[in-house]
Amino acid sequence: METITLVLTLLVAVVASGLIARMLPFPVPRPLVQIALGAAVGLVADWRVTLDPDIFFLLFLPPLLFLDGWRIPREDLFKDGSTILELALGLVVFTVLGMGFFIHWMIPAMPLAVAFALAAVVSPTDPIAVSAIAQRTPIPKRMMHILEGESLLNDASGLVCLRFAVAAALTGAFSLGDAALNFLWVAIGGIAVGAGLTWLVGWSKTAITRRLGEESGSQILISLLIPFGAYLVAEHLHCSGILAAVAAGLTMGFVEARGNALAATRIRRTTVWDMIQFTANGTIFVLLGEQLPTILAGAADTVRFTGHHEPWWLAIYVVAINVGLAGLRFAWVWLSFRLTLLRRPESRARPNWRIIGAMSFAGVRGAITLAGVLTLPLAMKDGAPFPARDLAIFLAMGVIILSLIAASIGLPLMMRGLEMPAEPSGEAEIDAARIAAAEAAIAEIESTQHRLAEGRKDADAYVNVASRLMDIYRERIDQQATEPEQMVLLRRDQGIERELRLAALKAERAEIFRRVRDRQLGSEAARKLVRELDLSETRLAV
Repeated sequence: METITLVLTLLVAVVASGLIARMLPFPVPRPLVQIALGAAVGLVADWRVTLDPDIFFLLFLPPLLFLDGWRIPREDLFKDGSTILELALGLVVFTVLGMGFFIHWMIPAMPLAVAFALAAVVSPTDPIAVSAIAQRTPIPKRMMHILEGESLLNDASGLVCLRFAVAAALTGAFSLGDAALNFLWVAIGGIAVGAGLTWLVGWSKTAITRRLGEESGSQILISLLIPFGAYLVAEHLHCSGILAAVAAGLTMGFVEARGNALAATRIRRTTVWDMIQFTANGTIFVLLGEQLPTILAGAADTVRFTGHHEPWWLAIYVVAINVGLAGLRFAWVWLSFRLTLLRRPESRARPNWRIIGAMSFAGVRGAITLAGVLTLPLAMKDGAPFPARDLAIFLAMGVIILSLIAASIGLPLMMRGLEMPAEPSGEAEIDAARIAAAEAAIAEIESTQHRLAEGRKDADAYVNVASRLMDIYRERIDQQATEPEQMVLLRRDQGIERELRLAALKAERAEIFRRVRDRQLGSEAARKLVRELDLSETRLAV
């Protein structure tokens, strides 16, 4: 019962965090509010959750990374693939080497291998934290796609570096050749497992539904099981479960592009996944906060390991590590932009230093950093305590919180008044797709009308109905083919029409609910009518 009560309390804290974030007079990212609420739960209720890193990774990361990979625009990801790979691979190795030596120099009592391990867990950015920050700060789409792609791919490289740093700390030996081969197996194997499993499930699902029909509930459950299956299979083969989940999400986008799923399945599945994303994101940060009192309680003992007695030395170390991370990231981002973006014919101007600064501030750490540092072993092979483990955990938690705060303050300042290069809106592609889709619909209506009306006495009825439908699609084609000047007026009129339709739908819904309260309409009939209105409103709100 205590465990169930704790889980429900954490979920209530997730709900409350949204309300508190909106009530505050100044913008505060929801993750910071959730961390504060988690700390309050840990202090007031005196509950302690023992985070098993393996269970933590399995429960939270596969579905969230799968969904991010599924929904990220693939064409944008591939367009900036070289920049993303430079950040996801090169920056991680650069950060591990630079910060490893820096941490060991700053804290000589921490062995070099442990310093490299700490640098490895703070090197990857967190996609969940990046997305949370972006909800409150207007980040250009292209920059956001680069940040999302980086954070999706750099987890594996950071965790591989962590694995070898820990092995070096336990054995005192390190082989660069073995590390390179292991990294290739971990990365390529994880991608292959995720992509292969998703393709196999998609092919099997299509074959079965063609013969037996589609059941929405089963299809949604299958989509939920895919990331966990990819993660577990990859981990069983000693590959990267994280990359497997990301690859599964990217492959899911290609599988779903076939358009085999029913419309009702897609609507319900989107709702389910939105709920899972909201709940899992919030729970992660509440759990981070819940761990905070335990970590702070040992601060006095932890600081003695460094040769000091005042706890504020720990704050100095946290600030220094964050400054070092930001400096290394700024240098690498500048170099990456110079090497990739500027050698393209369309990008000859130097990138604005504020853009590079914004990319540097957006390097937010989160759940993967904490879960990674908790995987540090408790003891050496001879039974002695693992050196500086508590200190590493404290510093990692401090980096998470300070990076969130720095991004919350720094990103809005960097983005304020910044004029970004114009991004393609995609309106031309959308208009062309709408015209092509309308033309395909007209051809199909005409063909179906002839097939259904053949040999029937009421064939005129089919002709009249088909004519009305084709007129609607022809009007849509005419609207998309208007001149740019007329299109401005047309979009204005469409905006006015949208507002009027939304107001009308609201009035319809209010009248239906009034009739239910007055017992003039049954609940089942009302549910059907409200669903129709909700679907219409959802379409207008997109």
